[in-house]
Amino acid sequence: MNEHASPSETLRTALTALLDGLPPKQAAGAVERLIENYRGTTPTHTPVLRDQADATAYAAYRMPATFEAVRAALTALAGAAPDWTPAGHTDVGGGTGAATWAVTATWPGSRPVAVLDWADPALALGREIAAANPALGDARWERARIGTALTLDPTDLVTVSYVLGELTAADRTAVVDAAAAAAQAVVVVEPGTPDGYARVIEARDRLVQAGFRIAAPCPHSAACPIVPGTDWCHFSARVSRSSLHRQVKGGSLAYEDEKFSYVAAVRFPVAPAAARVVRRPQIRKGQVLLDLCEPAEAPDAEGRPGQPEQLRRRTVTKRHGDLYKAARDADWGDAWPPRAL
Repeated sequence: MNEHASPSETLRTALTALLDGLPPKQAAGAVERLIENYRGTTPTHTPVLRDQADATAYAAYRMPATFEAVRAALTALAGAAPDWTPAGHTDVGGGTGAATWAVTATWPGSRPVAVLDWADPALALGREIAAANPALGDARWERARIGTALTLDPTDLVTVSYVLGELTAADRTAVVDAAAAAAQAVVVVEPGTPDGYARVIEARDRLVQAGFRIAAPCPHSAACPIVPGTDWCHFSARVSRSSLHRQVKGGSLAYEDEKFSYVAAVRFPVAPAAARVVRRPQIRKGQVLLDLCEPAEAPDAEGRPGQPEQLRRRTVTKRHGDLYKAARDADWGDAWPPRAL
């Protein structure tokens, strides 16, 4: 890896090189078929990446988006636990290893890494791509049944990204429980859809029941204030589009926005955000409207209970000085107020 290149730049370079020799029509066809498979509502029970061409096409198409979504979740975790660095990482259902790259982008340096997946072509390709990243030189790429039979060795961090939607309810429960039993920190990432959010909330509830506290995105470990079926909590990460992206989607923009839902939970002391921006800030003349998830308010001076955890709209105006400047720079998913203020 070029010492001056970021992990995201190195990953894009490695993925571009993968496509050399793979006919564009074959790559696009494989991606279209695999997208339809992943969009299905019925768990697959079997690997959806059948061969090296499938793995190559899908890695080139999906790894950058998965990398950016997982990196955003890990960055939020790092912000809540600035003095913690994982000494080991297991990526469950990791496929070609996008989450392992996101970990190296968040916490530099090497650590024991294990990638578990049921698709041999994905594991083989992930190992090949990882050769470009020295921090992943000793990573283990192991075939495993991701479900009720899963057991994990103790480690600091377990990531489970874009996996739960492929599993039955029983397998989802088993995977989250296995992660909780093995790790000090668990990060679950799913597509930013109502169904993806529901799976994240299901995992969040099990982690809290297992004794974890929520580091991000929630500013509390209490129940989510969103009424089921009325809305869903999700965020957005910007992804540079490759030529394969533009070929498959027919788009002309150089980027797209990956919508995702996530939870980061830990077994150690953590300082979650005071509040979290859960919608794109609305900038108006002289004011910024922020939709925030906020924890419960403390009782008042007379002991009367404050408001429970809920979503609130806050208006920040010029008279708020530095806070107004920060609000104009705030982004969807950011902690609020910024920790520096």
